[in-house]
Amino acid sequence: MKSKEERILELETENAILHLRLAECLGKLRRDHEKETKDLKHQLQQRNAQKITRSALAKLLSEVQAVKQDLSELFAVYLSFSTELEEQNKQLLDKVQQASCSLKGDRGEEAQDLQAVVSALERSLEEERERCRAERQRRKELHNTLVELRGNIRVHCRVRPVLPFDHVPSSTPGSWPALSEEVVSTVSDDTVMVNCIKPGMPVHNKMYEFERVHGPEESQDAVFEEVKPLLTSLLDGYNVCIMAYGQTGSGKTHTMMGSQLLEEHSGGQQRAQPGAQQGIIPKAAAELFRMISEKPADSHTVEVSVMEVYNNEVLDLLAKDAQGNPVEQRCDVITTSNGTSQVITLKYQPVRDASEVMQILSRVLKLRAHCPTLVHPDSSRSHLIVTLTISSKSPNALALARRLQSAKKDMQLAAQKEWWSPRCRRANLVARKSSEDHLFASTASSPSRSPSHSPCPSPRPSVSQALFKIKLQLVDLAGSESVGMSGVSGAALWEVSCINRSLSALSDVLGALAEQRPHVPYRNSKLTHLLQDAIGGDAKLLVMLCVSPTQRYVTESLQSLGFGTRARQVQKELPRRKGNPLKVK
Repeated sequence: MKSKEERILELETENAILHLRLAECLGKLRRDHEKETKDLKHQLQQRNAQKITRSALAKLLSEVQAVKQDLSELFAVYLSFSTELEEQNKQLLDKVQQASCSLKGDRGEEAQDLQAVVSALERSLEEERERCRAERQRRKELHNTLVELRGNIRVHCRVRPVLPFDHVPSSTPGSWPALSEEVVSTVSDDTVMVNCIKPGMPVHNKMYEFERVHGPEESQDAVFEEVKPLLTSLLDGYNVCIMAYGQTGSGKTHTMMGSQLLEEHSGGQQRAQPGAQQGIIPKAAAELFRMISEKPADSHTVEVSVMEVYNNEVLDLLAKDAQGNPVEQRCDVITTSNGTSQVITLKYQPVRDASEVMQILSRVLKLRAHCPTLVHPDSSRSHLIVTLTISSKSPNALALARRLQSAKKDMQLAAQKEWWSPRCRRANLVARKSSEDHLFASTASSPSRSPSHSPCPSPRPSVSQALFKIKLQLVDLAGSESVGMSGVSGAALWEVSCINRSLSALSDVLGALAEQRPHVPYRNSKLTHLLQDAIGGDAKLLVMLCVSPTQRYVTESLQSLGFGTRARQVQKELPRRKGNPLKVK
């Protein structure tokens, strides 16, 4: 009996323990259920908010497009009316001159009437010109609104035509599909289709949508017409970056440089024809100086710098020794106190027109790292970055107001975060000079919110003496490629490794921005650290995806299209508008 009683006591103890465990499991299950229900409600609220936001943006976009259509019609009416008024004015002036020479006596009064009519027509013409100026200003504001609605990162895709080196014999005769078969095609002006062909499997088509898709038949002029509106935002105070991304041999350098620069760099005897199509870089330089020529004289100055990122090292291609000979100079990339990236000891060369820019590029292209591979006979082995820095002495009122507002927010944010710091009193002495030197220079480079320049706010400098700087960055990235397909070895193998790692770091940065992670790994690569302002700042970034059309490169083409899809998901403006800025390190 005693043993039985002890056994009963043990069983009761075990029963109590099991009851406790059961109660604990039930509590945990209940908490998990409540958390899951809460998460589902939160997701539902987010989806509803996203639907409302998208519908509002779509409605606003349609209204903007309707207003732009009305403005274009009004401008056409103005042009016809202005031409008619000028013609009538010319005719009446001729009549007045004839009347002043031949008419006498009673006809003098008729000449005065004609002069009055001419004066009235001249006043009417001046009024129409004033209306046209107002409409142009309104068009500029609508243009900036439309650009912001479309997002700061836009992705265009260009499918190059089939070239002679695409026709390569297959390793196994009669194999299917053929390596030279065209599998990438444009469906519309914003959709590209890839036929994923596998032996023994049904054909699977993948569709990708971008802001603009250029087919093989589209010219360099058509491509630049889609890029050209960004230059309007450039002189409105925004930084602009145009980046060409794609596999080796997909046409990036042709798109950015054009056929003339390529033929001059190749050193061939045959020169480019006068009608050779120019790329984005020469066309952008010409358009930039054309727009500057319409501004007041000496209100804008332009400087050019050229860098290449080779084997994860930043090299200044404009550096020269004491004798004026080109020299290889490595540069360091640092993050300044206001959160922007800066290249130490980088050389800037002033330019006065587009021809000087092209002369510099023709000279430095010979210094860029190249190497023949099985994919391309003259493959670029470095990332080329051409920067045009515009210094403006008379910015427009819109850009000035935006920068002042951004600077005011930065100072308020610094005061809210660091008013309690024991170093505030001591730092304030240094902050005054630091803020005067860097406040407007930083707001000119990007109208976005940036970290504070000092622990304590400093007096606001004079606006009339501020010099605003804007950057136009034109980037020709090195091509991604697999080691087996390129067929390189030795030092060239290390080049391929560095290129692929830097492009992978660029993809990681875009993924972190798209997912709004608290940490963005800009410093994993010199390329991403160098382009930090363009990728993560408030700059207008356009990624030009260059894609090869044949089955031989379908894997790399799918990778490039996937990269463009991730880039489209980045919404840099949303965190700032919601009042929760993204923390970039």
